[in-house]
Amino acid sequence: MAVPNTAEPSEAAEQRPASSLTDAIVGYYDQTWLDYRLLWLNPDNLAVHFGYADENTRSHTDALKNMNRVLADRVQVKAGDRILDAGCGVGGSALWLAKERRAEVVGITLAARQVQKARSYAARRNLTHRVHFEVADFTATPFPDASFDVVWAVESLCHAADKAAFYQEAARVLRPGGRVVVADFVRSGRPLDPTGERLLHEWLTGWAVPDIDTPSEHTEHLAAAGFVDARLDDVTAHTRPSLRRLYRMAYWTYPLALYGYVKGVRSAVQHGNVIASIRQYQALRHGAWFYSILSATRPAIPDM
Repeated sequence: MAVPNTAEPSEAAEQRPASSLTDAIVGYYDQTWLDYRLLWLNPDNLAVHFGYADENTRSHTDALKNMNRVLADRVQVKAGDRILDAGCGVGGSALWLAKERRAEVVGITLAARQVQKARSYAARRNLTHRVHFEVADFTATPFPDASFDVVWAVESLCHAADKAAFYQEAARVLRPGGRVVVADFVRSGRPLDPTGERLLHEWLTGWAVPDIDTPSEHTEHLAAAGFVDARLDDVTAHTRPSLRRLYRMAYWTYPLALYGYVKGVRSAVQHGNVIASIRQYQALRHGAWFYSILSATRPAIPDM
């Protein structure tokens, strides 16, 4: 998940390859920014993703921040690491990594307005010396080979039509010994039963997600890209409180959202976001998907 503001698009937006999926993704985040801003994030966390609850969390904001800590620990982020935040949103994770782990972060997103917002937040936090944001496609980036220590993707890979292309590009830009970490939604199987497929479709369509992969599809993509030590963990138990929170918010505000849609105050995309927020949890309860954290390593060059 990632979020734009309402500023005018930059020149970089004109250089972005046009596609119906890209337009749908950018349009989704453009039109749902207010929902995210009012109901999910705050100026402190800037996280447009689900939270990770454990013994260290006491609130929604704690859980959102904790997801960053869990992922950073998973791939052992250390001071000075160069990280590509693939699908950076308004920079929540990138800014956290720069401040808390003293990493150097490049954040990329398809949406120019997200870039502008992220740059603004970085300036307010005096972190522009450690973070940089630009418009780019994480399946075909403009960066040189072997230029990052970590590729980081939080609830962004789901938007890619070709997940394998993401892993191939991650392998290209990672240095030997570099790590990739992905927090995202994973199909329980393919195909699912008719009810599971329907719930999944109604959820994903509302969030401009073409489809999500199964565990074996993810690990096959990683192996084909040359990664080793792949590990995919089901962490739904830790994200369920956050998933349920979104469901309850959408469920109880649905009548008001429907009224706004019928009256023309809210767009079809905004209304679809509310429906999707309900369906994601219904699909979860049906067993159609689970929340995972996945990591793998690009092999180091052996000593000669």
